Amino acid sequence: MNAADLPDMLPEMLPRLWAFALRLSGDQHDAEDLVQRACLRGLERAHQLQPDTAPLSWMFSIVHSTWINELRARSVRKRSSFDWDDDFLENLPDPVDRGPETQLMHGQIIEAVERLPEAQRVVMLLVAVEGLSYQQAADVLEVPIGTVMSRLSRARQAVGALLGGETPKVRPAKIQKDSIA
Repeated sequence: MNAADLPDMLPEMLPRLWAFALRLSGDQHDAEDLVQRACLRGLERAHQLQPDTAPLSWMFSIVHSTWINELRARSVRKRSSFDWDDDFLENLPDPVDRGPETQLMHGQIIEAVERLPEAQRVVMLLVAVEGLSYQQAADVLEVPIGTVMSRLSRARQAVGALLGGETPKVRPAKIQKDSIA
């Protein structure tokens, strides 16, 4: 794989990149913009793709970092009195199964995953939905593999608790000795 191969590989990656972007953003238009910006960034930086790196994982990483940048930009705009209107968010039905029981179950699962903290939600999306290995997810997020495993474990426990009607246990934050004084 070299930089010249990426334009030929991108069309094949687009459905998975778009699905990941949709799950990150929760909005069809945001997902489309996100994938477009990520593909442009990937093509501009194709020379940075290392031969031992999986192109799909590399593109997932670009989608994720582009989304993080977008969230930061929105935060800045919000502080400058620009309000984001959540009424424009769209929910897309599952085109595969239209049974009411399945739709109810999918809705509950999606709601539980959406309630996860961002770090756990992204790991859950990469591993459970996109099928990346723990190492690939660690590479995408630029964190140690143990962090991915820990976040995924906590995410699964929280989703299970939410689906079981329990209140998920929140781990208390660690207090630094320096911050006590």
